[in-house]
Amino acid sequence: MTTMTGWTELDDRAVAYARALAMDAVQKVGNGHPGTAMSLAPVAYNLFQRHLKHDPADPQWLGRDRFVLSCGHSSLTLYTQLFFSGYGLEMEDMQAFRTWGSLTPGHPEFGHTAGVETTTGPLGAGVATAVGMAMAARYERGLLDPAAAEGASIFDHDIWVLCSDGDLQEGVSAEASSLAGTQALGNLNMIYDDNRISIEGDTHVSFTEDVAARYRAYGWHVQEIAALEDGNIDLVALDAAMIAAKAERSKPSLIRMHSVIAWPAPKLRGTAKSHGSALGDEEIAATKVELGLNPDEKFAMPADVFAHVRSVKDRGAAAHAEWNKKFDAWKSAHAEKAALLERLVKRELPAGWDKELPEFEVGKDVATRAASGHVINAIAKALPEFWGGSADLAESNNTTIEGGRSFLPASSEMKDADPYGRIIHFGIREHAMGSILNGITLHGLTRTFGGTFAVFSDYMRPSARLAALMDIATTFVWTHDSIGLGEDGPTHQPIEHLAAMRAIPNFAVIRPADGNEVREAWKSVLIRKKPAGLFLSRQNLRTVDRSTHGAASEVAKGAYILKDASGTADVVIIATGSEVALALDSQIALEAKGISTRVVSAPCLEWFNEQPLSYRESVLPKSAKLRVSVEAGISQGWRDYVGDSGIIISIDHFGASAGASKLFTEFGFTVDRIVGDIESALK
Repeated sequence: MTTMTGWTELDDRAVAYARALAMDAVQKVGNGHPGTAMSLAPVAYNLFQRHLKHDPADPQWLGRDRFVLSCGHSSLTLYTQLFFSGYGLEMEDMQAFRTWGSLTPGHPEFGHTAGVETTTGPLGAGVATAVGMAMAARYERGLLDPAAAEGASIFDHDIWVLCSDGDLQEGVSAEASSLAGTQALGNLNMIYDDNRISIEGDTHVSFTEDVAARYRAYGWHVQEIAALEDGNIDLVALDAAMIAAKAERSKPSLIRMHSVIAWPAPKLRGTAKSHGSALGDEEIAATKVELGLNPDEKFAMPADVFAHVRSVKDRGAAAHAEWNKKFDAWKSAHAEKAALLERLVKRELPAGWDKELPEFEVGKDVATRAASGHVINAIAKALPEFWGGSADLAESNNTTIEGGRSFLPASSEMKDADPYGRIIHFGIREHAMGSILNGITLHGLTRTFGGTFAVFSDYMRPSARLAALMDIATTFVWTHDSIGLGEDGPTHQPIEHLAAMRAIPNFAVIRPADGNEVREAWKSVLIRKKPAGLFLSRQNLRTVDRSTHGAASEVAKGAYILKDASGTADVVIIATGSEVALALDSQIALEAKGISTRVVSAPCLEWFNEQPLSYRESVLPKSAKLRVSVEAGISQGWRDYVGDSGIIISIDHFGASAGASKLFTEFGFTVDRIVGDIESALK
């Protein structure tokens, strides 16, 4: 029996049955990752039963701790504890592991299984997402209860992470962990399962650094726990380390815990085979004997053990009830803050929030990145929950909230440092920024954004994809959206990026044509509460005269008639962003030649595709003789809109270093080229 206060023989048996469930579930379906779930069973059990503040009856309880299983391949580690704790999983769900329609898919999926706080599987992303959650917890405390003493607020809680060797090999975790140290996130506790095994075997073929020293250098509180002589986890030492981690509030905590994968399997413990393959009936039976279990039983769960593990529901309910008393007292003392919280929980926008959004005047050209900066600041005045920053490009991305102060710990020596500041300095860490934004969004109460150059959306594609997969309202700001950025040349000129991001299901790519489209795009993003990326220009763009052109409010429909033809349209030109002005100039030239031409601005094809067929047909009528797309990116995807006989004005090669006007001319984005191509096609 483990010697810990309050730990009983029933706890030992519960851990044994958790290990057995990991073996049985993988063996039944024939695939999966049993080894880590076996060795981590006591760790996850101790966390859920003794340390994690949670209420299985209310997975969305505001006062709960968050748990992130960054090593998502070991999903059974989490599913078993959700089953034990009573989050809605039952034995039938464990038996249906990795099968069609089950609540226990191969990797944990947010929104699919109650108790799963984030989708994990891409290694390292869970660590970075947890950093975002820890940052959000601090910012939300500042919104709601800033005057409370350390540890005394009802909104104080911890973020717990279980991660693997693979997680810490991925660069995204290093970026995020470095920032977590700078941010002194004392509410972040990470347990690193150092078992030295991955698919290719011993991780020392590629991973020999001193991880503990690295995290100390990041500014983390680090503790190391050796395995017991028989290879089992030293749970007594780990429990003490977890208590110490919770007590450390000035810096994030890493517990480096040595383990043996698949312990106590007689033949396969410590092997790569146990990482990602079923152990086999013979090895499972032998392991159950080692655990003191009946080798002939599968998916066993004795009534006394089950009743014992489910009693965590009672403890969670009691903790929740005690929290509710404090919450009621807080509401009575902070009526205005309580009203704010009620709105934030409902994810509602306040009445009149958009009244002060800027109008951009005709005759004053403005880069859409600059227009976005003005809109961001107007939104910030109306929405205290709105905060964000950039990957060291604030002046270029126009992402600074004026007077917002820098989100930095009180211990920081930096000017304008404020633990509750609204300006996030991500540093040059685009990978981590994306995952951190997802973590902030997942935490639940605030709206956030992060900016970098559009070409570096490549670095953020995994986090954008996860945002889309989880269907969460993360907003990415990507500026310098085309060859129009000019002299920085092909390394910084996005070519394939619009198409690449459009390829992600459930992700809105928005490329506004002028400042007023930017305003309407931001409005739609906040109203829709869905994942989105804004692609914005470096160069100034013409402000469209809305008294003679379509209303900017039509942006909400994704595409709309910006300027109609003089008669029935023979030609429809569809353009986005900076190329919309070019389309309008081309229309004037074509109409002068007697070619009836309509111009459609299409800032968001995804939103357009959601519209009724009747609306889409009214904007892009089949009766038109010719459809033409104009966009300074690759042609991929545009054939769907222009048809087999349509024209695609695109750039399907890399750019060059020169001024924007020179590049647009050299690469064929001119009125003469567009008019010429259209005349030739009509002939």
